[in-house]
Amino acid sequence: MTEIVFLVEDDPEGGYAARAVGVSIFTQADDLAMLRQNVLDAVRCHFPDAADRPKMVRLHHVHDEVLAL
Repeated sequence: MTEIVFLVEDDPEGGYAARAVGVSIFTQADDLAMLRQNVLDAVRCHFPDAADRPKMVRLHHVHDEVLAL
């Protein structure tokens, strides 16, 4: 695996939540700067061996919008 993708969403309780696609990794933070750091830390924890670790992390920001009819 050379890349891991995280879906980033607004957390209903405030801040942001990030969930990896295809891998069981989840983290959250109050702001985007801290979320970036938490994502990197979570990936390092999930893949302790650097040889197995993805070389790139992609954050995909998801924004839901509800329209009334």
